[in-house]
Amino acid sequence: MNLSLALLGILIVVVVLWEAFETIILPRQVTRRWRLTRLFYRSTWLLYSKLVRPLPKKTRERLLSFYGPLSLILLLSVWALGLVFGFALLHYIDGSITGTGDPLERLGLALYFSGSTQFTLGLGDIAPHTPLSRMVTVAQSFVGLGFLAIVVGYFPVLYQAFSRREAQITLLDARSGSPPSATELLRRVAGVHGHDELHELLKDWERWSAELLESHLSYPALCFFRSQHDHESWLAALATILDTSALVLAGIDDTCEHQAQMTFAIARHAVVDLSQVLNQAPIFEGCKRLSSDDLQRLRSVLAEAGVQLHTGADVDSRVAELTGMYEPYLHALSKLLLMPLPQWIRQGGPDNWQTSAWGRITGAGKEKPSKIEQHL
Repeated sequence: MNLSLALLGILIVVVVLWEAFETIILPRQVTRRWRLTRLFYRSTWLLYSKLVRPLPKKTRERLLSFYGPLSLILLLSVWALGLVFGFALLHYIDGSITGTGDPLERLGLALYFSGSTQFTLGLGDIAPHTPLSRMVTVAQSFVGLGFLAIVVGYFPVLYQAFSRREAQITLLDARSGSPPSATELLRRVAGVHGHDELHELLKDWERWSAELLESHLSYPALCFFRSQHDHESWLAALATILDTSALVLAGIDDTCEHQAQMTFAIARHAVVDLSQVLNQAPIFEGCKRLSSDDLQRLRSVLAEAGVQLHTGADVDSRVAELTGMYEPYLHALSKLLLMPLPQWIRQGGPDNWQTSAWGRITGAGKEKPSKIEQHL
């Protein structure tokens, strides 16, 4: 009996420490199917999203934004409790600490001593007396200090990655609207220096997609962190860049086709791998966001801005081929994370930078748009 409890305690401690190592320290994707962390996120997100889904949009979005930070606190708590319980079983089998009385009372004393040792309280009302119990106590104290150090270093890394991600998404607001759209992005960068501007923009987003891929594969919890502003999300931004690159590759004259190809490749890589790490199979049925009629309207909108998207069956087929390479994965992530995907053609409304808590800058009483608005 004592041997079984000892093995169970050691197993719990090893599993928790290995989970913490894979989640926080190991800088690569973990492909192992059965993981405590994955089970935690899958079960808690399923329950949380189901509870908030029926709520009004603004309330739902506000509550969904709480999940990412709260899940980190809860996950660390689960790990800490797992370590306390695992070491408590090792203390339980040692009679010098828990005595030989009622089993429940002994377990309570073991949990109390394990908790005070784990969090380095050192009250001194219970002390180990045998070499084995002293060794276990020292080991737990070491693990407790190491666990605290990991936690202290974990949060800054996550929030730095989140901040870098969101800064680029905010920059997209004035370039492609809120919510963003590929048509609006191409329309706004059209002009004398449109080619150079689009080239630099796609180059920046190639790097952003690579950083997103590396940070979110190493720390999948970041996928659940939502943007600070309405009508913005990392998934919508990624979809917009993929849509823009697809249109350029399908056939727009005088554009940066090579850079669009590079950006498309790494952005698609990101959306596919993130679907895999979140265990979401692509959704092929009903995932087409761009109909034939929408494609014709898109051509008209771009033509008015001086951007010519080639016509013909070959071009339409090329657009369908390119979008089919990533849209099933976008829809899978959108369904899981409750993040809406952007439309190809903007439906009107002000950008985020044109609004404030005290009323919209572009109010109904305004006679004509500002120079900045005319440019955009």
